[in-house]
Amino acid sequence: MPRCPPVARCSVPEQQGKNPKMREAIHNLEASKIREVANAGMGRADVLAFWFGEGDEVTPEPIRQAAIESLQQGETFYAHNLGLPELREAVARYMSGLHPAIDAGRIAITSGGVSALMLAVQALVDAGDEVVAVTPVWPNLTAQPAILGARLRSVPLVPREGEWTLDLDALRAAVTSATKLLILNAPNNPTGWTLTRAEQQAILDHCRQTGTWILADEVYERLYYEATSNGCAPSFLDVAAPDDRLVVVHSFSKSFLMTGWRLGWLVLPPAMVDGMGKLIEFNTSCTSVFTQRAGIAALAHSAEITPRVVAHLKTCRDTLVPLLAALPGVKVAPARGGMYAFFRLEGFDDSLALAKRLVAEAGLGLAPGNAFAPQAQGWLRWCFASQDPQRLVRGVERLQGWLSAQARA
Repeated sequence: MPRCPPVARCSVPEQQGKNPKMREAIHNLEASKIREVANAGMGRADVLAFWFGEGDEVTPEPIRQAAIESLQQGETFYAHNLGLPELREAVARYMSGLHPAIDAGRIAITSGGVSALMLAVQALVDAGDEVVAVTPVWPNLTAQPAILGARLRSVPLVPREGEWTLDLDALRAAVTSATKLLILNAPNNPTGWTLTRAEQQAILDHCRQTGTWILADEVYERLYYEATSNGCAPSFLDVAAPDDRLVVVHSFSKSFLMTGWRLGWLVLPPAMVDGMGKLIEFNTSCTSVFTQRAGIAALAHSAEITPRVVAHLKTCRDTLVPLLAALPGVKVAPARGGMYAFFRLEGFDDSLALAKRLVAEAGLGLAPGNAFAPQAQGWLRWCFASQDPQRLVRGVERLQGWLSAQARA
């Protein structure tokens, strides 16, 4: 074996090893406060955990079986960047049953809703661009533009007796011709706030005037508890033209109980599709075939799966929210969509500290409100997607007992 050249030639340059770190935008990212709370309680069998945005029911058997059969048939190779044609067609039929007709050529299959959102931001945002987001919102939606070096501004929703509402005039004032992208999540995680169709039309009209793109995270559209003709929340797809500057993100995670499968899709203007295929190539190349086969099965069984999921979640919501509302000092309103109760405890202004105390002292795991926006400091998010609604009742009993102990202290 050849010997190493003289030490001076083998050693690492003096400056190369000093304080190595990632890009500044990555270095400055905030760690997840939800994970911080969860890490404090994971592994404890006595903790009732409601901190993450998923239920505790496994994916329905027909979906799992489709993936098993795909693997048994040896479908373990690369697929088309934009997804299997069969799945793109199935998604288009599914979406066209809920909204004005959508061509399969506008659909891109992604490795989860998170990937879909990141792909959309990568496709639209340059470093230094101005991005406006409506908050409180799932932190990934504000972190993704920051990762790309964008300048982020927020338009906060306004809480009134536990219900969050949008100041449309404030949004229009914030979105100008300098705004490259507007990010909206409705039905909203964490608040349950949902846009009306009139608000969507007003926002779309305004963004047409300013030349601003809209990124609409509509993954919770089927988890909607108001009566509608199409069984889902209002969508920008109901008011927009195919060539509008609109990207809509969807996921199989919530409506089909498929959080761990990592399968989502984008609805794009036709002019974006080819470029999105290239972008997917440089991110994940494609979504695994067996996962896409599971997605095809999910859509084939959507008429039996999703209404059952929504009905059960409504039962969970209607079990939890009145019990929370009856506690002293609690402000909460029933969520119109989504799978969360977002509530405030009067007298407790530090959400993260409160959530950690509830884990340690009450065995109750909730997400801190300030994980979603500074304006949600003092609030807590409770995911009510529980297979057994009595588990929610036990959680409220723990919260009630803890509050009573604080009152006596």
